[in-house]
Amino acid sequence: MKSYSVDLREKIVAAHLEKNISIRKVANIFSVSKSLVQKLVKQQRLEGNLQSKPRGKPQFSHLTNADIEPVRIS
Repeated sequence: MKSYSVDLREKIVAAHLEKNISIRKVANIFSVSKSLVQKLVKQQRLEGNLQSKPRGKPQFSHLTNADIEPVRIS
């Protein structure tokens, strides 16, 4: 599932905070879930932004630093 744009996220939060519309009504207006509206309001309050979080597993190497050094020298 694709994440919502930052513009839409800002409109959702603004409708709730600035226009004092209930979370349930905002969810109905924008055709999103009530939990998404709650999550976005909380994210705005705690982090100060509405950027989407990275999805999926973090990428990491199975090589240790000792394994990487010979590769760099070669």
